[in-house]
Amino acid sequence: MTKSELIARLAERHPDLKAKVFERIVTTVFDEISDALERGDRVELRGFGAFSVKDRAPRTGRNPRTGATVHVDRKRVPYFKTGKELRERLNPDRTG
Repeated sequence: MTKSELIARLAERHPDLKAKVFERIVTTVFDEISDALERGDRVELRGFGAFSVKDRAPRTGRNPRTGATVHVDRKRVPYFKTGKELRERLNPDRTG
């Protein structure tokens, strides 16, 4: 689902509100999550999951085309861990 599809679905479910309202809400939520991650904060949405930032150490990699070794700098990457309720919805036949 894309951002615009999410906005359209919300607007369908709530015809009393305009799509522009949902566009503003969704954009604000995404911006706040992004800002928090940029600051190094963790964002937890109970039952859904948690967003955080992980640091990847510098390393030596390989160019897949030439096989030459290349230096890969340290970088920060976003990380998402699913919440228990979401995992259970995705795997209803599993227990625990």
